[in-house]
Amino acid sequence: MKPHHRLIELKEIADARGKLAFAQDGDHIPFPVRRIFMLYGMPEGTARGGHAHRAQHQLLMMMAGACTVSIDDGESVSSVRLDRPNHLLHAPPMLWLDLKDFSSGAVCEVLASGLYDGADYIRDQAEFRRLALARRR
Repeated sequence: MKPHHRLIELKEIADARGKLAFAQDGDHIPFPVRRIFMLYGMPEGTARGGHAHRAQHQLLMMMAGACTVSIDDGESVSSVRLDRPNHLLHAPPMLWLDLKDFSSGAVCEVLASGLYDGADYIRDQAEFRRLALARRR
């Protein structure tokens, strides 16, 4: 079975003071969070990602600015523009992600289901495609 990404839109509560959006375990966060990291300060033209995870889930959200996420499931490629802090991208294991087209001042926060583990990363896209194809058989 091939993995699928999912966009999660958080409800916004707005009043004269501004907007509030929230996510809570079970309702919006589809896995236990073990690690949080941020991408920021990217020079123009920078790309991030360029890998897949064997077992970890990720939830990506733009805290400021925007970026385009290219999602490769080993069979087809799609892209999503993340440009609001209440729009989250859930990327289960075995999806190759490329993040690009960061706007000025972009801040991307990522919630991950596991601690950093270099062995969980697939950094060669040809290897990723072979593994993704093998999983579907």
